[in-house]
Amino acid sequence: MAYETLTVEQRGRVALVTFRRADQLNAMNRLMQSEITTAFEALSLDPGIGAIVVTGEGRGFMAGADIKEYAAQTGPEFDAFQQNGGRMYAAIENNAKPVIAAVNGFALGGGFELVLCCDIVIASETAKMGLPEIKLGLIPGGGGTQRSVGKLGRNRAHMLLMTGAIMPAAEFVVPGLVNELLAPDAVLPRAIEIAGLIADEPPAAIEGMKALTALALEGDLESGLVHERDLVTALYRSQIGQQRVQEFAAKSAARAAEKAKAAAASGE
Repeated sequence: MAYETLTVEQRGRVALVTFRRADQLNAMNRLMQSEITTAFEALSLDPGIGAIVVTGEGRGFMAGADIKEYAAQTGPEFDAFQQNGGRMYAAIENNAKPVIAAVNGFALGGGFELVLCCDIVIASETAKMGLPEIKLGLIPGGGGTQRSVGKLGRNRAHMLLMTGAIMPAAEFVVPGLVNELLAPDAVLPRAIEIAGLIADEPPAAIEGMKALTALALEGDLESGLVHERDLVTALYRSQIGQQRVQEFAAKSAARAAEKAKAAAASGE
């Protein structure tokens, strides 16, 4: 499918989604919002895709909503934008495939809320992120108040939300939101590399694992443990599970035999 505000490329079993409104720092308008939703919902169902990388063209990952369009919205248009935004963020957060954010520049407002929906975050040393909505007399409307607490802790989330501070990506490493901080030209290749490693693993295991970690956030340990046992049992009995377990056991036995042979030859 052809899009106006983004591109979707397939690289093996990895999909690369790139926002392409560089002249607006990839600020999100209604068309872009709709196209992001369509793209991610389609990728979630695509058996040829094992992982997704999302990034932005130019100096911005995504600089929030397009304020010019935002300011001109009527009441009903604003309501629709918020409702459709909920569906967009859910298409990323609840995607069956792991989503890796390659944050190459500004990730502000709705752009940062999108980062909060991703499973792994690789960021540039020069990237900056934040939730500056309070500067407009507003609050985040795409899940920022909720997801920031879960991923940063309540006090750190308060600092972002209540001051509207825009912070270097390095500030998000210790809380655990940013997995790796790299030189700008290394961010996208590394994100694609990680996506490729994930995409090579059995889809049932990766998709099941993502569902289990989401369940863990709900705090019901007993239910999570039951689902975990059910999944590992199903995977163990699957064809690929049995194949990999038997291959590992055979290699281990071969290494032990070689070690014993070498020891005998040396007279130990």
